[in-house]
Amino acid sequence: MLVSQVIGPRRSEIVTAPDPEPTSRQVVIDVLACGVCTSDRTPWREQGTPESPIRLGHETVGRISALGDPDGRWRLGDIVTGLGGDGFATKVALDADSILRVPAGFAPEHVIGEPLADLEEALSRCPIIPGARVAVVGLGFMGLGLVQLAAVRAPGLLVAIDPNPAARARALALGAHEAHHPDDVPTELVSAQGAREGRMDVVVEAAGVTSALRTASSLVRPYGTVCVVGYHHAGDAPMDMELWYKGATIVNGFSPARPRTMRAMAAGLDMIADGRFSYRPLITHRFSLDDIDQAYELMESRPADFVKGVVVMSDASAGPTANS
Repeated sequence: MLVSQVIGPRRSEIVTAPDPEPTSRQVVIDVLACGVCTSDRTPWREQGTPESPIRLGHETVGRISALGDPDGRWRLGDIVTGLGGDGFATKVALDADSILRVPAGFAPEHVIGEPLADLEEALSRCPIIPGARVAVVGLGFMGLGLVQLAAVRAPGLLVAIDPNPAARARALALGAHEAHHPDDVPTELVSAQGAREGRMDVVVEAAGVTSALRTASSLVRPYGTVCVVGYHHAGDAPMDMELWYKGATIVNGFSPARPRTMRAMAAGLDMIADGRFSYRPLITHRFSLDDIDQAYELMESRPADFVKGVVVMSDASAGPTANS
């Protein structure tokens, strides 16, 4: 098989490696697509050597080409998505308990399970009920996905916050009722107006930066909920102690429990199947396996037309494309 690996800061190479052999609890897939995730950007920027390369990629979709699963749940040729690493390769072994079949009729890059599972699992622990006032702070790929998933829950008001005007326009197209620059949030959304409470019942932070946490803190009402989905991968992430005096609930948007994530993935794939969620407006750039460095560089520069990059293998052209 071929696999891309990081051999130095911002530098990847493709090497030939033995095909993986599935254990008794695994399957091997021929990778059709693998998303390029923000959480892998730091190891790509800072780690890896020729002697100790790093293999990345964990948002995979592929066709089962070898079986080690003894329970008969999977068949050769099944197209699946799931949880697992080393996905920037032509083949990868995945835990048979951590994959699901994808809905039929979609391009592989439009049925990636892992990021959607993370978002849906986080929102499942937030009290977003019909009529609730909800804000999403940070409108990158994850934030725009959260806007879609929040809109499905029929909020009374769905507010999107981001400094990027293109991102705000996308959020409005995906179901947000209002979109604002963080420096220009209307006063009524961050403070009570007399007896009228205009702040949010639920605020979801999806930017992964401290300034977004501050904005989220200002938006939430007393006894409201702040859900931190943004990837705060380095140092401390200080929280505004005003949340203490508001009696706010803080939800950690990360799920360490794989069964919970798999249940959320199943729910997310059902949403794709019936049209409640779509990757189409989110997947803006496609790359080949030898263009991974370019994909990360584009993620860093974030031009106006960029939301999410995906590595698509040449074999993906043989996959289902009716709704692609």
